[in-house]
Amino acid sequence: EICRLESTFEEVLARHDYPAPVRELLGQTMAGVALMAAMLKLEGSLILQVQGDGPVSLLMAESNERGEIRAIARYDEEADLAAASWTALTGQGQLLLTIDPHDGQRYQGVVPLEGDTLAAALSNYFLQSEQLPTQFWLFSEGEAAAGLMLQVLPGHDDDSDDEDIWARSVNLANTLRSSDMLDLPAEEVLYRLYHEEEVELFPARALCFKCSCTRERSASALRTIEPDELREIAAEQGGYEHHGLYAHIIHKKS
Repeated sequence: EICRLESTFEEVLARHDYPAPVRELLGQTMAGVALMAAMLKLEGSLILQVQGDGPVSLLMAESNERGEIRAIARYDEEADLAAASWTALTGQGQLLLTIDPHDGQRYQGVVPLEGDTLAAALSNYFLQSEQLPTQFWLFSEGEAAAGLMLQVLPGHDDDSDDEDIWARSVNLANTLRSSDMLDLPAEEVLYRLYHEEEVELFPARALCFKCSCTRERSASALRTIEPDELREIAAEQGGYEHHGLYAHIIHKKS
């Protein structure tokens, strides 16, 4: 799977004044969830969350079968985020991947947050949870983000016709530069990488920004937060009179 986000990423950034390091990580998170959601064979949402104890404590992106994406980040506004690495920004924590179908049971996989990049952390998730060889290349700069995902299809990991194809495909993708992914059409990127291979290009799917928040979903999310933390948030944001939903949830949990 290969994707590039421009207007979709711009829509997310227009709603929050994120500093550059957070914007970069959020763009990578959006590209990652878009790549994985493209594999879904059901109607519903795929939600990617990175939760850590670093200055960037939350990265969340969600995509569905219609290519609608939303994303948000939570970070310490007083921390110095400049020139910090992925591990310094996110710290120790968890990577969560949730499949939320319209019909059927919700599934969530959780693994420790490991790796020097988000791409490495996602690859580690598939290694631990799905046992499928999977590699990600994620890029974000300015108001554009892009990504490439390679994965061995189930049942093809013992393909004896070309034993070197996985290693060869990964090594070629390792030559990718940010400018390649952010500036060139997907067809040209794939041709540059795999012009010596037999490649079938499937029709592209449009991606767009759409927020799926409702009062009911917001209430459901708030119920997962401890009452004391909700009180702190309400106080920081101006008090209960401006956050009736917060006050309602605090009262109900207490």
